[in-house]
Order: sequence, then structure tokens, then C-alpha cells
Amino acid sequence: MKTRILPLLIAATLAMPTYAEEVRSTLDDQQSVAVTIYNENLALIKDQRKITLGSGENTLAFRDVSAKMRPETALLRSLSQPGKLAVVEQNFDFDLLTPQKLLEKYVGKSVAIVKTHPITGVETTEQVQVLAANNGVVLKIGDRIETGVPGRIVYSDVPPNLRDRPTLAMLLNNSGANQQDVELSYLSGGLGWKADYVAELNATDDKLDLSGWVTLTNTSGATYRNARLQLVAGDVNRVRDETRVAAKAMIAMAPASAAAPAPMAEESLLEYHLYTLDRPTTIGENQTKQVALLSASQVPARKELLLRGADYYYRSSYGDLGQKMKVAVYIEFDNKESARLGMPLPKGVIRVYKKDGAGNAQFVGEDRIDHTPKNEKVRLKLGESFDVTADKKQTDFKKLPSPTEGRYAFEGAYEIVLKNARKEAATVTVQEPIPADWEMLQSSHRHEKATSNTALWKIEVPAEGKATLTYRVRVKY
Repeated sequence: MKTRILPLLIAATLAMPTYAEEVRSTLDDQQSVAVTIYNENLALIKDQRKITLGSGENTLAFRDVSAKMRPETALLRSLSQPGKLAVVEQNFDFDLLTPQKLLEKYVGKSVAIVKTHPITGVETTEQVQVLAANNGVVLKIGDRIETGVPGRIVYSDVPPNLRDRPTLAMLLNNSGANQQDVELSYLSGGLGWKADYVAELNATDDKLDLSGWVTLTNTSGATYRNARLQLVAGDVNRVRDETRVAAKAMIAMAPASAAAPAPMAEESLLEYHLYTLDRPTTIGENQTKQVALLSASQVPARKELLLRGADYYYRSSYGDLGQKMKVAVYIEFDNKESARLGMPLPKGVIRVYKKDGAGNAQFVGEDRIDHTPKNEKVRLKLGESFDVTADKKQTDFKKLPSPTEGRYAFEGAYEIVLKNARKEAATVTVQEPIPADWEMLQSSHRHEKATSNTALWKIEVPAEGKATLTYRVRVKY
């Protein structure tokens, strides 16, 4: 039967229902929120709110929680009436209200279809049954079946398990006061952070200015207003296949000595480091935010040109080993107080810049660092030298009589020609990984046995010139 429908009636049927038995808590009730973010898409949320409950059994709808909450970690407790509030049951409603979701919930039920006459503008309605809402709509209208929607759909109400915001619905037993301060804590995905650093080298490559930033990404489906922000740096163990529980440990950083005080304070906790922002900050939904982490200037640095060899040519005859071989460029500095740092550095990417002749900063390379404790060395590979190259060859090789049964001995001679096309002299570190039991028989330059299987040379190469390293070594396997 077709009847006219007033716009007022349509608006009333579309409104969200209010259930007398359900107490709703929104962000308007929030007193404070604390967010602790770990390295691997994990955060600990502590949401404090003021709520009003009746005595005995209550249903509390705790709205505006993270859509990526891990409900098995949720814990509600009363701060003002400890022990007076007990959670009997809880349901996490993350199936959010959309036109498609609402239609799917009405499969098998009746809805009203409102049609508007294209000429007169008169609106008519009729009751139809929704048969399917998968990849389109199938409706039963009277004694016929139709696909598609021939007008506007009017629903009688919104199903209680379909929310416009992520909601944790809890059945509570209240034996305390009606008004209470409560805290809901839970673990959530959708929140992550990473550290990014910017270093600027001086003209002589022996000092750098370092600044660090924390980049926060929030895809959790919630906004955290004026949050107390803490970051945990460290590898926190997590159970991967069942309930994922993170250790409640975090990190922070000490202020840089030669710059303005760092906005994040640092402390050790268990085997991790906790960084705490010194002011509240709002972390918006679907937002990327950057927060200053540290700043230090005039940090002593060292540049190294490194030619690294291989161990395969110490056990066989190869002849030519390479022409115009690339020499790697490294920058390193000490994370010490004496070097104007001395703070735990979270893992991240350090991007290095240097000013050109016109005073403009140019990008010269980047590298990733792992978590770096205080008093450790930071070493960055920036790239490979354009002007410094090497030619390497094996000038002699022979197999020696076996010293004992089951062992082998070889002797080889090598030549490395280092070329420098720059107008300044260069120092190249030659690193050769010599395997097994080895003895240097002859060398044109003084070498150092850095480790049991590594020989090091520091070779001075003149400006627009070259230097030749020759050596002979015996290896026993």
C-alpha cells in the first residue's frame, strides 16, 4: 500500500536510536589520554574518563576507541572507586555504520522505498523485502523480484551492533558511587613510529650537525587529543600466533649538550629506552606527525675511504681481480658525551648533507642504523667515491707442499694500484679478508692484523696521483 511520507518522519527513522539501558561515553567525557608507541605497529592506550552509572548492572558503550584495538588486552578499572566496578562481559563493535553495512544488516527484513514523481514531485512509499545485498541489491516488491534500488531506502532503526564509531560495549556491575573516574587501557595496532635523522657535514668532513625527528603514523581509526606521548625503542618480544602481549617498557632521550634542550626526555626501563614528550600533543586520525627528538652540533666525525677485498682468491689462481674498482665512502662518529652526544639513538635512517660552493646543502648519501646505545660508534656508508678507484691483480700463486696430512698451503702475491683524481691527497683503507691460518711474508706498506682473518693497510694516495700496494701472503688450511 502506497502512502505519503513527510521529510520529518524520514529524518526520525534515520536517527541513531538511544537505548535507555545503555550508558554512552564519548570523547567529551575524556579527562586525559596517554599513548605509548612501540617500534612494530603496536601502541598501549590509557584512556581516562568520567562516567555516570546506576547501581548494579549497567551497559557501558565506551565510544571512540581504536578501530584496531586488541580486545583481549582491554582492561577497565575504576580510579576513584577501586574494586567497586566489575566487568562481566565485553563486546568490541568495530563493524562501522555505512550505507552498505546498513543494507547488509537488513537482508531478510523489510525496508521502505521512497519514490519521487519526476514531474509532480509527489513522494510515495512501499514496503519491500531485502533478499540480498552482495554485489548489488535484490528486492522482493509485492509478487515480483527486482534488482537495484528504485528510490531512497528508509530504515526503521540502526541495528545495535552497528556503530558509527568503534565502540567497546561492556556489561558492568557497579557497587560504588554513581559518578566515577575510570581508565580503559588496551593494546592497539595502527600506531607506529620511526626515527629519522639529518646530518650536515662541514667543509673538511671532520664535524657534523645532527638533528633527529620522530615520525608518528596513526591509522588506528581514532584521534588522541592532547595525549601524553611516550615512545619505546628496543626489540620487545611478542607472541605472534596467539594473544599478543607487549612488555610495558619504553624509551627516552637525553638533551643534546650543544643545542636547545631536547623536547623528549630519556630513561632506561628494563632492557629498553623510553622517550617522553615534554608536552601534550594531538595525534589525529589518518595523520602523520613529526616531533623533534634531539639536536647536537659540532659532533666530531671521521671520513673513511674503504677498499674491501674478498677471500676467494687466496685459495686459487685468478690473475686479474678487477679494474676501476669502487672505493666506498664512510662517515663515522662516536655516540659519547665527549663527542657532544651520549644518548641512546633509536633505529632509523640518517640522511647526510653537505654545502656546495654556493652554500646550498646537497644530499650526499644515507644509511640505516640499528638501536645504538650510549658510547657506541655510529658508522654510515654514504656511497662510492667518484675520483678514487683501484686496480687489483694477483701477480703470483702457487700451491705448497702440504704441511701435514689433510691440510693445504698456498702462497700468493698481489698488487693493488690506488688512483686519486682529486686535487687533494686521500687516505684509503685497504681491508683484505684472508682466510684460515695466514702469514704476511712481504708487504710494501705496514699492515695491521685487525682480526684473525683481516689485514688492514692505510695507504696515502697523492693528489692527482697513484700509490701501489704489493704484498705476499702464505695461507694454510
